Amino acid sequence: MSFEEEWAAAHADARARLGTRVNGVPAEPGGSGPDLRVRQDKLGEIGGAAYDLHRRLQADGNHAKASTSEAATLMTTNNFQTGAALRTVHDTWDSQLRTLLDACAHISNHLDYSAAVHAKDDEEVKAALSVSKISEYFQ
Repeated sequence: MSFEEEWAAAHADARARLGTRVNGVPAEPGGSGPDLRVRQDKLGEIGGAAYDLHRRLQADGNHAKASTSEAATLMTTNNFQTGAALRTVHDTWDSQLRTLLDACAHISNHLDYSAAVHAKDDEEVKAALSVSKISEYFQ
């Protein structure tokens, strides 16, 4: 075997091993490997659920806010120790509700952003592929 033939065989072997490593990962036992596809319908479903939860929490999460605050104030002014505890419950609920609302909004907004970015990336790839296909005709 000549040097050129041996070099070509080694080059082809290395290229095949590299392609395998870069283009995929070995399947886990009992599985088919990771699925890295982004599905717009799934992103939309999750984002929609987060938005719906945000909307419902915003409407229903403060249902007892006014009456709890009023009860805490009345108990405190009438020297009941329970008033301070009820105020703590009220303030903690309010803080946790705001945190949950922020998280739901963040999830919904992030998924909307991700879907838009992936759609833009897909369009750029399509455009690049069509340009490269066109450039074949100019050569």
